[in-house]
Amino acid sequence: MNGEKGYNKKDIGSIHLIIFSYLCTFKCKGTNMTNEQLKQEILRLKKENNAVILGHYYQRHEIQELSDYVGDSLSLAQEAQRTEADIIVFCGVHFMAETAKILNPGRKVLLPDMEASCSLAESCKGEDFAAFKVQHPDHMVISYINCSAEIKALSDLICTSGNAEKLVRSLPEEQKIIFAPDKNLGGYINQVTSRQMLLWNGVCTVHDAMQAEAILKIKAEHPDAPVIAHPECNAALLQVADFVGSTKAMLNYIKASEAKKFIVATETGILYEMKKENPGKEFITLRDDKSCACDDCAYMKLNTLEKLYRCLRDEQPEILMSAEMIEAAKRPIVRMLDMSRQLGIIK
Repeated sequence: MNGEKGYNKKDIGSIHLIIFSYLCTFKCKGTNMTNEQLKQEILRLKKENNAVILGHYYQRHEIQELSDYVGDSLSLAQEAQRTEADIIVFCGVHFMAETAKILNPGRKVLLPDMEASCSLAESCKGEDFAAFKVQHPDHMVISYINCSAEIKALSDLICTSGNAEKLVRSLPEEQKIIFAPDKNLGGYINQVTSRQMLLWNGVCTVHDAMQAEAILKIKAEHPDAPVIAHPECNAALLQVADFVGSTKAMLNYIKASEAKKFIVATETGILYEMKKENPGKEFITLRDDKSCACDDCAYMKLNTLEKLYRCLRDEQPEILMSAEMIEAAKRPIVRMLDMSRQLGIIK
Protein backbone atom coordinates (compact mmCIF):
# COMPACT_ATOMS: atom_id res chain seq x y z
CA MET A 1 0.00 0.00 0.00
CA ASN A 2 1.42 3.38 -0.97
CA GLY A 3 0.91 6.94 0.20
CA GLU A 4 -1.59 8.93 -1.84
CA LYS A 5 0.86 11.66 -2.79
CA GLY A 6 4.20 11.69 -4.60
CA TYR A 7 5.45 11.16 -8.14
CA ASN A 8 3.66 8.79 -10.47
CA LYS A 9 5.79 6.29 -12.35
CA LYS A 10 4.90 7.82 -15.72
CA ASP A 11 6.24 11.21 -14.63
CA ILE A 12 9.72 10.02 -13.71
CA GLY A 13 11.27 10.06 -17.18
CA SER A 14 9.98 13.51 -18.07
CA ILE A 15 10.98 14.96 -14.70
CA HIS A 16 14.53 13.64 -15.06
CA LEU A 17 14.74 15.00 -18.63
CA ILE A 18 13.70 18.46 -17.43
CA ILE A 19 16.30 18.42 -14.65
CA PHE A 20 19.04 17.16 -16.95
CA SER A 21 18.19 19.81 -19.54
CA TYR A 22 18.41 22.44 -16.83
CA LEU A 23 21.90 21.26 -15.95
CA CYS A 24 23.00 21.36 -19.57
CA THR A 25 21.81 24.97 -20.01
CA PHE A 26 22.71 26.26 -16.55
CA LYS A 27 25.36 29.00 -16.64
CA CYS A 28 26.94 31.16 -14.00
CA LYS A 29 29.12 34.24 -14.11
CA GLY A 30 32.76 33.42 -14.72
CA THR A 31 35.57 34.34 -12.40
CA ASN A 32 38.25 34.54 -15.11
CA MET A 33 40.31 32.04 -13.11
CA THR A 34 41.58 28.68 -14.23
CA ASN A 35 40.53 25.56 -12.34
CA GLU A 36 43.95 25.44 -10.69
CA GLN A 37 43.64 29.06 -9.54
CA LEU A 38 40.15 28.36 -8.23
CA LYS A 39 41.45 25.38 -6.26
CA GLN A 40 44.21 27.46 -4.68
CA GLU A 41 41.76 30.21 -3.73
CA ILE A 42 39.34 27.70 -2.26
CA LEU A 43 42.09 26.21 -0.09
CA ARG A 44 43.21 29.69 1.01
CA LEU A 45 39.70 30.83 1.91
CA LYS A 46 38.96 27.58 3.69
CA LYS A 47 41.97 28.11 5.94
CA GLU A 48 41.27 31.81 6.55
CA ASN A 49 37.62 31.18 7.41
CA ASN A 50 38.23 28.07 9.53
CA ALA A 51 35.89 26.17 7.24
CA VAL A 52 35.45 22.49 6.53
CA ILE A 53 34.28 21.14 3.18
CA LEU A 54 32.04 18.07 3.27
CA GLY A 55 31.55 16.38 -0.10
CA HIS A 56 29.14 13.65 -1.10
CA TYR A 57 30.28 10.71 -3.26
CA TYR A 58 28.03 11.98 -6.08
CA GLN A 59 29.79 15.33 -6.41
CA ARG A 60 32.03 16.28 -9.35
CA HIS A 61 35.48 14.71 -8.98
CA GLU A 62 37.23 18.09 -8.65
CA ILE A 63 35.04 18.93 -5.65
CA GLN A 64 35.67 15.53 -4.07
CA GLU A 65 39.41 16.22 -4.43
CA LEU A 66 39.09 19.42 -2.39
CA SER A 67 36.75 18.07 0.29
CA ASP A 68 38.06 17.43 3.79
CA TYR A 69 35.65 14.53 4.09
CA VAL A 70 33.96 12.56 1.31
CA GLY A 71 31.26 10.08 2.15
CA ASP A 72 27.66 8.95 2.09
CA SER A 73 24.79 10.50 4.03
CA LEU A 74 25.54 8.66 7.27
CA SER A 75 29.27 9.36 7.42
CA LEU A 76 28.77 13.01 6.48
CA ALA A 77 26.09 13.38 9.16
CA GLN A 78 28.66 12.08 11.65
CA GLU A 79 31.33 14.50 10.43
CA ALA A 80 28.86 17.37 10.59
CA GLN A 81 28.07 16.44 14.19
CA ARG A 82 31.67 16.37 15.41
CA THR A 83 33.37 19.11 13.39
CA GLU A 84 34.93 22.04 15.23
CA ALA A 85 35.08 24.32 12.19
CA ASP A 86 33.30 27.68 12.32
CA ILE A 87 31.87 27.21 8.82
CA ILE A 88 30.59 24.03 7.19
CA VAL A 89 30.47 24.08 3.41
CA PHE A 90 28.30 21.18 2.31
CA CYS A 91 28.91 20.08 -1.25
CA GLY A 92 25.86 17.98 -1.82
CA VAL A 93 22.18 18.80 -2.03
CA HIS A 94 19.88 20.94 0.08
CA PHE A 95 18.58 18.32 2.52
CA MET A 96 22.18 17.35 3.38
CA ALA A 97 23.13 20.92 4.19
CA GLU A 98 19.96 21.20 6.27
CA THR A 99 21.02 18.11 8.21
CA ALA A 100 24.41 19.67 8.91
CA LYS A 101 22.69 22.83 10.21
CA ILE A 102 20.32 20.78 12.37
CA LEU A 103 23.29 19.05 14.00
CA ASN A 104 25.28 22.30 14.27
CA PRO A 105 22.80 25.11 14.93
CA GLY A 106 25.54 27.41 16.23
CA ARG A 107 27.68 27.16 13.11
CA LYS A 108 27.31 28.75 9.71
CA VAL A 109 26.37 26.16 7.09
CA LEU A 110 26.79 27.01 3.41
CA LEU A 111 25.61 25.30 0.23
CA PRO A 112 27.39 26.36 -2.99
CA ASP A 113 24.16 26.30 -5.01
CA MET A 114 20.84 26.70 -3.20
CA GLU A 115 19.09 25.21 -6.25
CA ALA A 116 20.76 21.85 -5.56
CA SER A 117 17.60 20.09 -4.51
CA CYS A 118 16.67 16.39 -4.62
CA SER A 119 13.89 14.72 -6.60
CA LEU A 120 13.27 12.31 -3.74
CA ALA A 121 12.98 15.06 -1.13
CA GLU A 122 10.73 17.04 -3.48
CA SER A 123 8.39 14.05 -3.82
CA CYS A 124 7.31 14.40 -0.19
CA LYS A 125 5.86 17.75 0.86
CA GLY A 126 5.29 18.53 4.52
CA GLU A 127 1.60 19.39 4.27
CA ASP A 128 0.79 16.26 2.29
CA PHE A 129 2.81 13.99 4.54
CA ALA A 130 1.33 15.47 7.72
CA ALA A 131 -2.15 14.68 6.42
CA PHE A 132 -1.09 11.13 5.50
CA LYS A 133 0.43 10.61 8.93
CA VAL A 134 -2.82 11.66 10.63
CA GLN A 135 -4.62 8.89 8.73
CA HIS A 136 -2.36 6.29 10.39
CA PRO A 137 -2.00 7.38 14.05
CA ASP A 138 -0.85 3.94 15.22
CA HIS A 139 2.18 3.93 12.91
CA MET A 140 5.74 4.91 13.77
CA VAL A 141 7.34 7.10 11.09
CA ILE A 142 10.77 6.19 9.74
CA SER A 143 12.06 8.64 7.14
CA TYR A 144 15.02 8.18 4.86
CA ILE A 145 17.53 10.97 5.43
CA ASN A 146 16.89 12.12 1.84
CA CYS A 147 14.01 14.34 2.92
CA SER A 148 13.44 17.93 4.01
CA ALA A 149 13.78 19.21 7.56
CA GLU A 150 9.99 19.50 7.64
CA ILE A 151 9.61 15.77 7.00
CA LYS A 152 12.32 14.97 9.53
CA ALA A 153 10.38 16.98 12.11
CA LEU A 154 7.32 14.79 11.41
CA SER A 155 9.35 11.59 11.88
CA ASP A 156 10.16 9.35 14.83
CA LEU A 157 13.39 7.99 13.38
CA ILE A 158 15.69 8.85 10.47
CA CYS A 159 17.61 6.21 8.54
CA THR A 160 20.12 6.01 5.70
CA SER A 161 20.49 3.40 2.99
CA GLY A 162 23.41 2.04 5.01
CA ASN A 163 21.58 1.50 8.30
CA ALA A 164 17.89 1.19 7.34
CA GLU A 165 17.75 -2.60 7.41
CA LYS A 166 19.37 -2.97 10.83
CA LEU A 167 17.29 -0.17 12.34
CA VAL A 168 14.05 -1.73 11.11
CA ARG A 169 15.08 -5.21 12.28
CA SER A 170 15.78 -3.80 15.75
CA LEU A 171 12.15 -2.70 16.18
CA PRO A 172 9.43 -5.04 17.51
CA GLU A 173 7.74 -7.02 14.72
CA GLU A 174 4.33 -5.83 15.84
CA GLN A 175 5.34 -2.17 15.44
CA LYS A 176 3.45 -0.63 12.53
CA ILE A 177 5.67 1.60 10.42
CA ILE A 178 5.28 4.31 7.79
CA PHE A 179 8.41 4.51 5.63
CA ALA A 180 9.03 7.70 3.68
CA PRO A 181 9.78 9.05 1.18
CA ASP A 182 11.49 6.36 -0.97
CA LYS A 183 9.18 3.52 -1.93
CA ASN A 184 12.05 1.64 -3.62
CA LEU A 185 14.27 1.60 -0.53
CA GLY A 186 11.24 0.91 1.65
CA GLY A 187 10.15 -1.94 -0.63
CA TYR A 188 13.63 -3.44 -0.53
CA ILE A 189 13.69 -3.27 3.28
CA ASN A 190 10.23 -4.89 3.39
CA GLN A 191 11.55 -7.70 1.20
CA VAL A 192 14.69 -8.49 3.17
CA THR A 193 13.06 -8.12 6.60
CA SER A 194 9.61 -9.57 5.75
CA ARG A 195 8.03 -6.42 7.20
CA GLN A 196 4.94 -4.74 5.78
CA MET A 197 5.82 -1.10 6.21
CA LEU A 198 3.42 1.40 4.69
CA LEU A 199 5.32 3.16 1.90
CA TRP A 200 5.12 6.76 0.78
CA ASN A 201 5.02 7.01 -3.02
CA GLY A 202 8.33 8.80 -3.70
CA VAL A 203 11.44 7.95 -5.71
CA CYS A 204 14.85 9.22 -6.70
CA THR A 205 14.25 9.88 -10.40
CA VAL A 206 17.88 9.01 -11.22
CA HIS A 207 17.92 5.57 -9.63
CA ASP A 208 14.33 4.74 -10.48
CA ALA A 209 14.91 5.44 -14.19
CA MET A 210 17.62 2.77 -14.45
CA GLN A 211 16.18 -0.29 -16.15
CA ALA A 212 16.83 -3.98 -15.55
CA GLU A 213 16.74 -4.59 -19.30
CA ALA A 214 19.70 -2.27 -19.88
CA ILE A 215 21.63 -3.92 -17.06
CA LEU A 216 20.95 -7.39 -18.46
CA LYS A 217 22.16 -6.26 -21.87
CA ILE A 218 25.45 -5.11 -20.37
CA LYS A 219 25.65 -8.29 -18.27
CA ALA A 220 25.37 -10.41 -21.43
CA GLU A 221 28.44 -8.61 -22.80
CA HIS A 222 30.33 -8.87 -19.50
CA PRO A 223 29.15 -12.10 -17.82
CA ASP A 224 32.08 -12.07 -15.38
CA ALA A 225 31.15 -8.66 -13.96
CA PRO A 226 28.96 -8.60 -10.80
CA VAL A 227 26.06 -6.14 -10.86
CA ILE A 228 26.10 -3.82 -7.85
CA ALA A 229 23.10 -1.58 -7.23
CA HIS A 230 21.86 1.04 -4.81
CA PRO A 231 18.56 0.17 -3.05
CA GLU A 232 17.00 3.38 -4.42
CA CYS A 233 16.78 1.52 -7.76
CA ASN A 234 13.46 -0.03 -8.77
CA ALA A 235 12.56 -3.56 -7.69
CA ALA A 236 13.06 -5.11 -11.14
CA LEU A 237 16.64 -3.88 -11.31
CA LEU A 238 17.41 -4.97 -7.76
CA GLN A 239 16.28 -8.50 -8.63
CA VAL A 240 19.04 -8.83 -11.24
CA ALA A 241 21.76 -7.35 -8.99
CA ASP A 242 24.44 -9.51 -7.42
CA PHE A 243 24.90 -7.04 -4.58
CA VAL A 244 22.59 -4.33 -3.20
CA GLY A 245 23.91 -1.73 -0.78
CA SER A 246 24.62 1.86 0.10
CA THR A 247 27.42 3.77 -1.60
CA LYS A 248 29.81 2.89 1.24
CA ALA A 249 28.72 -0.75 1.16
CA MET A 250 29.38 -0.86 -2.58
CA LEU A 251 32.90 0.47 -2.05
CA ASN A 252 33.57 -2.16 0.60
CA TYR A 253 32.18 -4.92 -1.63
CA ILE A 254 34.40 -3.93 -4.56
CA LYS A 255 37.49 -3.74 -2.37
CA ALA A 256 36.88 -7.21 -0.95
CA SER A 257 35.87 -8.83 -4.25
CA GLU A 258 38.26 -10.76 -6.47
CA ALA A 259 36.32 -9.66 -9.57
CA LYS A 260 38.17 -7.37 -11.98
CA LYS A 261 35.17 -5.56 -13.43
CA PHE A 262 31.80 -4.43 -12.09
CA ILE A 263 28.52 -3.20 -13.53
CA VAL A 264 27.49 -0.21 -11.43
CA ALA A 265 23.85 0.87 -11.04
CA THR A 266 23.99 4.14 -9.15
CA GLU A 267 24.92 7.79 -9.69
CA THR A 268 28.15 8.18 -11.68
CA GLY A 269 29.88 10.43 -9.13
CA ILE A 270 30.76 7.32 -7.12
CA LEU A 271 33.09 6.18 -9.92
CA TYR A 272 35.74 8.66 -8.80
CA GLU A 273 36.10 6.98 -5.41
CA MET A 274 35.75 3.49 -6.87
CA LYS A 275 38.60 4.08 -9.32
CA LYS A 276 40.75 5.79 -6.71
CA GLU A 277 40.43 2.89 -4.27
CA ASN A 278 40.64 0.16 -6.94
CA PRO A 279 42.99 1.34 -9.73
CA GLY A 280 43.27 -2.11 -11.29
CA LYS A 281 39.54 -2.71 -11.66
CA GLU A 282 37.05 -1.73 -14.38
CA PHE A 283 33.64 -0.13 -13.83
CA ILE A 284 30.83 -0.27 -16.37
CA THR A 285 27.74 1.95 -16.19
CA LEU A 286 24.57 2.44 -18.18
CA ARG A 287 26.26 5.37 -19.86
CA ASP A 288 28.94 3.07 -21.26
CA ASP A 289 26.13 1.16 -22.95
CA LYS A 290 24.95 4.49 -24.43
CA SER A 291 21.37 3.41 -23.81
CA CYS A 292 20.67 6.37 -21.54
CA ALA A 293 22.19 9.24 -19.63
CA CYS A 294 20.03 8.50 -16.60
CA ASP A 295 22.80 7.83 -14.10
CA ASP A 296 23.81 11.47 -13.48
CA CYS A 297 22.05 13.52 -10.79
CA ALA A 298 21.67 17.01 -12.26
CA TYR A 299 21.13 18.46 -8.80
CA MET A 300 24.37 17.01 -7.44
CA LYS A 301 26.29 18.34 -10.40
CA LEU A 302 25.05 21.92 -9.90
CA ASN A 303 27.88 22.49 -7.42
CA THR A 304 31.02 23.63 -9.28
CA LEU A 305 34.47 24.97 -8.39
CA GLU A 306 33.34 28.51 -9.20
CA LYS A 307 30.33 28.26 -6.94
CA LEU A 308 32.41 26.71 -4.17
CA TYR A 309 34.91 29.56 -4.47
CA ARG A 310 32.21 32.27 -4.34
CA CYS A 311 30.50 30.45 -1.48
CA LEU A 312 33.66 30.64 0.65
CA ARG A 313 34.47 34.19 -0.49
CA ASP A 314 31.02 35.62 0.26
CA GLU A 315 29.98 33.15 2.99
CA GLN A 316 26.74 32.68 1.06
CA PRO A 317 24.29 31.07 0.37
CA GLU A 318 23.62 30.16 3.98
CA ILE A 319 21.20 27.59 5.35
CA LEU A 320 18.85 29.37 7.75
CA MET A 321 16.27 27.59 9.88
CA SER A 322 14.14 28.45 12.89
CA ALA A 323 15.19 27.15 16.31
CA GLU A 324 11.88 25.30 16.58
CA MET A 325 12.39 23.47 13.28
CA ILE A 326 15.97 22.59 14.17
CA GLU A 327 14.92 21.13 17.52
CA ALA A 328 12.06 19.11 16.04
CA ALA A 329 14.13 17.75 13.14
CA LYS A 330 17.13 16.98 15.33
CA ARG A 331 15.39 14.45 17.59
CA PRO A 332 14.93 11.65 15.01
CA ILE A 333 18.45 12.21 13.63
CA VAL A 334 20.04 11.93 17.06
CA ARG A 335 17.92 8.85 17.70
CA MET A 336 19.30 7.33 14.47
CA LEU A 337 22.88 8.06 15.49
CA ASP A 338 22.34 6.71 19.01
CA MET A 339 20.68 3.52 17.75
CA SER A 340 23.38 3.07 15.12
CA ARG A 341 26.05 3.18 17.84
CA GLN A 342 24.11 0.75 20.04
CA LEU A 343 23.75 -1.67 17.12
CA GLY A 344 27.45 -1.39 16.25
CA ILE A 345 26.80 0.23 12.86
CA ILE A 346 28.95 3.23 13.73
CA LYS A 347 31.38 4.05 16.52
